[in-house]
Amino acid sequence: MSKLTTKQTALVDALVANGCSITEGARLAGYAEGESGRVTASKTLKLPHVQAYMMQRVSETIGLNATKAVSKVLELSTSAKSEYVQLEASKDILDRAGLKAPDKHMHLHAGDISVNIDLS
Repeated sequence: MSKLTTKQTALVDALVANGCSITEGARLAGYAEGESGRVTASKTLKLPHVQAYMMQRVSETIGLNATKAVSKVLELSTSAKSEYVQLEASKDILDRAGLKAPDKHMHLHAGDISVNIDLS
């Protein structure tokens, strides 16, 4: 894998940390101003080693923020004003704990059916 340059690292870090546009990320990372910087940054983001670094940073960021999301879902399951929101949050918690309700399936059977009713 190719080594990332300082600008490449700064570009990815700016995009992941700030959630900004490529133009803004390019400016923060020190690329040229305007359209030229945006085009260079766009091309940079297509490089495999830059994409690999970006995926690593995104995964780290998601992992760090997952605890906030779990906390919010737990809070919603107990204190949301809407009972529907409480129910959906509770179902989501159970699902992630591996306790999801089984999916309902309709089974259709085709074939010859013969019914004889003797009322005598």
